[in-house]
Amino acid sequence: MGEHCCEKHKHRETKEYKDLMNRLNRIEGQIRGIKGMVEEERYCVDILNQVSAIQSALNGFNKVLLSNHIHSCVVKDIQEGNEAAVDELCETIRKLM
Repeated sequence: MGEHCCEKHKHRETKEYKDLMNRLNRIEGQIRGIKGMVEEERYCVDILNQVSAIQSALNGFNKVLLSNHIHSCVVKDIQEGNEAAVDELCETIRKLM
């Protein structure tokens, strides 16, 4: 069997998809900015402040994605009687904390 035989997929509505992609594009730009700062030998504290901003942006991305996941995937699974979705959600939250 292929390595990805049991991969789950989720269709995202246009609004959700655009919001997530916009967030990721901003984060990607911030990372490129930090790379430039290192190449320019910028002051450590300035770089650390930018890294902190990226961590905050990633946390925001996680919050939005997790909320969307709960409202769609988890609710659907529970309605279909798949209570293992709750265990998966708890494990996911544990990893994020």
